[in-house]
Amino acid sequence: MNSALEIKDLRVSFSSRGRKLEVVSGVSLTVPQGKIVGVVGESGCGKTVTALSVMRLIPEPPGSIDAGRIIFDDANLLEYSERDMRSVRGNRISMIFQEPISSLNPVFTVGDQIGEALRTHLKISKREERDKVIELLKLVGIPAPERRMKNYPHEMSGGMSQRVMIAMALACSPEVLIADEPTTALDVTIQAGILKLIDDLRVKMGMAVLLITHDLGIVAEVADKVYVMYAGKVVEDAATADLFADPKHPYTVGLLHSIPDLRDSKEKLDAIPGVVPSPGDFPVGCRFQDRCPLVIDKCRAEEPPLAEHAPGHLSACWRANDVELKV
Repeated sequence: MNSALEIKDLRVSFSSRGRKLEVVSGVSLTVPQGKIVGVVGESGCGKTVTALSVMRLIPEPPGSIDAGRIIFDDANLLEYSERDMRSVRGNRISMIFQEPISSLNPVFTVGDQIGEALRTHLKISKREERDKVIELLKLVGIPAPERRMKNYPHEMSGGMSQRVMIAMALACSPEVLIADEPTTALDVTIQAGILKLIDDLRVKMGMAVLLITHDLGIVAEVADKVYVMYAGKVVEDAATADLFADPKHPYTVGLLHSIPDLRDSKEKLDAIPGVVPSPGDFPVGCRFQDRCPLVIDKCRAEEPPLAEHAPGHLSACWRANDVELKV
């Protein structure tokens, strides 16, 4: 299957108090055309930094993209000039950010802000811009778009603001949409509507989606493939069904066990012990070793490679074949 976006051996670091700390360590992933790929992990694992690297939005300094390639349309985006990136960013690759309210400008109407993306990348008249804004608001399910386009961000709910962000991202019919925790600040019923909207638009527009989240429930619902990240590295890579049926990394098992079962009110939450190590303090060997129930001496001495342990199912674990999911 053709790839819409490929990230190959990406390494990103940030300088802090005279130290250079690597926060993304050799991440590789592929987003096929027309598919949804999920990237899952705890806060601080490098998911958002990876996404921002694709958009070339890492603040330099203190950040720097030290190595790797980001392949889009047979070209490496890391070799693009800032001028070339502006023609890609928001046009052919768009991004939805975590907090819609903080991403929208409070002094401009939502119609003006959606129209800005159109004005930046397309040569259209004022009338065409207005018609396109109304069409986009209808597309993302906002009622009375002719009236709503005149609203300011504070006049809209969290769910409506997120739909405005999606409309902005889709304004130029991108080939790739990056959604960074698109439902984090929303209640469960609105989350479901936003996820369905993204999936419906993917089908309708044929775009690829890179979905960044910490919620495995979201991944199970919409993603075709999943990458699990831990402490700046990909530790598991599998089709969604395979990952949930037969995980091959103890961290993935821990994430699955930490999902509460609403059918059993007396069930004790099975949390992963310990905390994610900080950049600069990553241990020798496997970075999950101090929290892993299957740790052996080899884990503390050698870093496990991301290797295939079942057809199309990769895991970075020396004991991948001993991993079991409790039912």
